[in-house]
Amino acid sequence: MLYSLLKFLITVAAIIIVGKILPGIRIKGSTFWTSFWVAVVIAMLNFFVYPAMLILTIPITVLTFGLFLLVLNALIVLMAGWFITDFEVKNFWSALVFSILVSITTYVLEFFVLPTAGEIHAVILY
Repeated sequence: MLYSLLKFLITVAAIIIVGKILPGIRIKGSTFWTSFWVAVVIAMLNFFVYPAMLILTIPITVLTFGLFLLVLNALIVLMAGWFITDFEVKNFWSALVFSILVSITTYVLEFFVLPTAGEIHAVILY
């Protein structure tokens, strides 16, 4: 439970960081809470909408060797911008770069913050 909460907060931090440096993305209002709700909405869209989009686009995904999945991720970010008024996405390209940079930033932050699998087992055993 704590591990999942920490992963979620790392995602929120990544959204804050990328939102500050990317000119096509604007986080208005309270930065933390807006980023928190962006992460929640993106997670919900990934759970409910993404699988349907994936099934509908299997042929083009296969033809592009999976690169079309980046387009689907950008569409999810655009949808999050439609649902959250304080999260402004200028255009498709900003959403595409945002999704890539959030993924990279999340990966880097998780590498430095989260314990490794061996450390988790050691904590559970002791």
